[in-house]
Order: sequence, then structure tokens, then C-alpha cells
Amino acid sequence: MIYETIVTTADRDGRAHIAPMGVRFEDGFAILAPFRPSTTLDNVIATKSAVVNFCTDVRVFAGCVSGLARDWPTVVATTVPSVRLADTLAHTELRLHDLHDDDTRPTLRMECVHRETHAPFAGFNRAQAAVVEGAILVSRLFMLPDDKIDSEVAYLQIAIDKTAGDMEREAWQWLLQAIERHRAQSRLDPSLSTGTTR
Repeated sequence: MIYETIVTTADRDGRAHIAPMGVRFEDGFAILAPFRPSTTLDNVIATKSAVVNFCTDVRVFAGCVSGLARDWPTVVATTVPSVRLADTLAHTELRLHDLHDDDTRPTLRMECVHRETHAPFAGFNRAQAAVVEGAILVSRLFMLPDDKIDSEVAYLQIAIDKTAGDMEREAWQWLLQAIERHRAQSRLDPSLSTGTTR
């Protein structure tokens, strides 16, 4: 099972980096597999640590992938040289156990060394799930045809219209802006379109 989370890391100087990332948990280890180039990968190699944040503020997902809001408040982690989101329901601190290197997508096997819960989970919300799916869609715009994007957005829009609160609507608008920006850039530079070399 892959969980959609926010992974926070810090470089050797303590500068925070925030990235949405799918994470697997196996036998007390968290498995991260960032694509190169990756600030998350660089920071984990430098500090041997990372933090997995479990949050329902989907603006973090949408803000990071759209590029419209990347600087979310962080605080120093409890046991590892990293940071966590200041506003997260829970977090798990990780220490690098081993790295399987790869030119495209290395695999980081990380030991779960500390967990904290900060707030209760209020329940599932369809709009939050729609924003997370939309964020994944936006991260893959370069490889998807327009009709696929449009059909996915139309379906996800149903959950937004029916169940979203203010935060989810804001996040959704950021994703729609990112799609429009990508299309405008593709019209100016056809090499950004699906099926071309990047």
C-alpha cells in the first residue's frame, strides 16, 4: 500500500524542503523512491534523515506541485536532523538504513525511529482526496494528453463541488492554474507536449 504524504527534509544548513511523496511502510521501514533530480534525495543523503507528515491540509500538496505555495511553516524534528510541518496531524521521523542507487529512481529504505500525534483525524473528505488526485495529475502533465487531463478534472470536480471547504477550493484553484499555465507554455514550446522528449 502506498500512502500519499508530505515528506520534509533539511539540508546540512537546516534549510527545509517540502515535497508530496508516496510512501510505503514495510516491517518497520519507510520506503521512499524519489525521481532524480531530487532535493529530497540530496538532503537524505546529506543528513541520513527525513520526516513523513500525515496532514489533511491539501493546500500543501497542491501548493507544492503547482509551485504557487511552497513555503509552509516547519519546526525542528524531535530526534533526527530534519524538520516536520508545524501543522500536521502526525509525523514519523526516519533514519536512512540503506540506499539502492539508480540513475532514474533510487530507493531509500528508512528506519522509523520516532512517531508523534498532534491532532485527531476528523474523518475522510472526498474533496481532499480529489485534490490529492489532482496534485498527482498535475505532477504528470508532461506525459498526459489533454483529453485525459480534462476527463480526470471533470470527474474530480464533482467531489470538489459537493464536499469542499475553503481550503480545498483554494487548493483546487491552484491546480487548475497549473494546468492552464502548462498548456500556455506548451503552445509556446511544443516540446513540452505529450510524446516529445524532455
